[in-house]
Amino acid sequence: MILDNTLTLDGFISVVRGSEKVELSAPARARIQTARDVIERIVDGEQAVYGVNTGFGKFENVQIDKHQLAQLQYNLIVSHAIGLGDPLPDEVVRGMLLLRAQSLALGHSGVRAEVVELLLAFLNHGIHPRVPAQGSVGASGDLAPLAHLALALIGLGEVDYGGQVRPSAEVLAELGLTPLTLQAKEGLALINGTQLMGSVLALALADARTLLDTANLAAAMTVEAKYGSHRPFQPDVVGLRPHPGAVAVAGELRAHLAGSDIAPSHLTGDGRVQDAYSLRAVPQVHGASWDVLAHAERVLATEFASVTDNPLIFPDTGEVVSGGNFHGQPLAVTVDALKVAVAELGSISERRTEQLLNPALSGLPAFLTPQGGLNSGFMIAQYTSAALVSENKVLSHPASVDTIPTSANQEDHVSMGAHGARQLRDIVNNVAGVLAIELACAAQGLDFQELTPGVGVDRAWKYIRTLMPTLEGDRYFRPEVLRIREAVLSGELIAAARGE
Repeated sequence: MILDNTLTLDGFISVVRGSEKVELSAPARARIQTARDVIERIVDGEQAVYGVNTGFGKFENVQIDKHQLAQLQYNLIVSHAIGLGDPLPDEVVRGMLLLRAQSLALGHSGVRAEVVELLLAFLNHGIHPRVPAQGSVGASGDLAPLAHLALALIGLGEVDYGGQVRPSAEVLAELGLTPLTLQAKEGLALINGTQLMGSVLALALADARTLLDTANLAAAMTVEAKYGSHRPFQPDVVGLRPHPGAVAVAGELRAHLAGSDIAPSHLTGDGRVQDAYSLRAVPQVHGASWDVLAHAERVLATEFASVTDNPLIFPDTGEVVSGGNFHGQPLAVTVDALKVAVAELGSISERRTEQLLNPALSGLPAFLTPQGGLNSGFMIAQYTSAALVSENKVLSHPASVDTIPTSANQEDHVSMGAHGARQLRDIVNNVAGVLAIELACAAQGLDFQELTPGVGVDRAWKYIRTLMPTLEGDRYFRPEVLRIREAVLSGELIAAARGE
């Protein structure tokens, strides 16, 4: 991939998860140099410019001698690398490397091209700095986490390379890479930004897309296993309240249910008037989540094309401006909305699982086991689903409504976006498990049917049976549910349902 002035979510995923190589474009290199020229002129002059030849935060009024500017930037990184907690996953760190390079390549940060080139070298060689998860309040950027990222660039700290945790300097020497000696403005440019929360949001959004598609499939399978009605999903019904998400979800349900022999079978002799909300209102509930995902994609597209550094360099005028582009609020409130949207996919899924397991609701054997009493069937699988859904209720509390002053009240409002981003990641993983349990139960419910379900449902059912055989009697089936969960997150299950 050529790093220039555009980056898409699909491009991000191809680099972060697909290990696609990245190189800096010639136009980006020219933009970077033009902005760097502005910094060099400031260094040679006498004017005090924040972040270039002054201290930081509350020390903004302390001017630094030009001969100490390299030491200033070094001090900034080593003093700010004070994060705590478990290391972030490698894919999150890869995303941080890519997004930091992308922002610097837009040419308003004043770094040398060598800084961006080393960020890309880390990506391309699979060198992943060890970045503690805790320490960002999400305002002056993700300062502490990004400082740990920068620490590896200057040959300090540890990296994960080839599956081993090793000193950064050792790995750089082995690969023939030279650690950075930071020059004026460069340390600040590396740590002022929203790249932790942006990376987690991008990864979670990609997963949430897959979860939403899979939730639609799971709902269709449960509808078929319970002899549910297809009528609420028809265009004339949904069209009377045509939110884009509801329309899109209803369309996916109809595609999965097309050709069903089960639906026509209960048009006569069935005393039920209407299905439970968790079946009948899937377009409206899943559709609301669809709309939030669409908004998050728009926010992320803007963020990918943004400069989140401070101060900002305007090469055309030579102006250097302190602003608030580093503040994480646009991402923080989006993350919080996405937390709720994804959590709701799990909440309604758990209710559909209950519809399948409860014989008073399903018309199927209790807990989907042929010999209840001797066997418990899927009884405790629903407990696990309920536990995950309840955990998500706590995680969904908005982090962005909190703030706490830092830097002697200079930074007096913060976003807490990194907190929300980590919660979002946990919610995504929980919902994948909830959906895996519903899918396992729906497949078992379909085993009791003698008619052919809709085409997408039928394909998914058969695919699940390659991962998890029918539960004839009690056995240890956790590994099988985990295989289904993996097929959910990888997108393999939804691809099978679509015949791809």
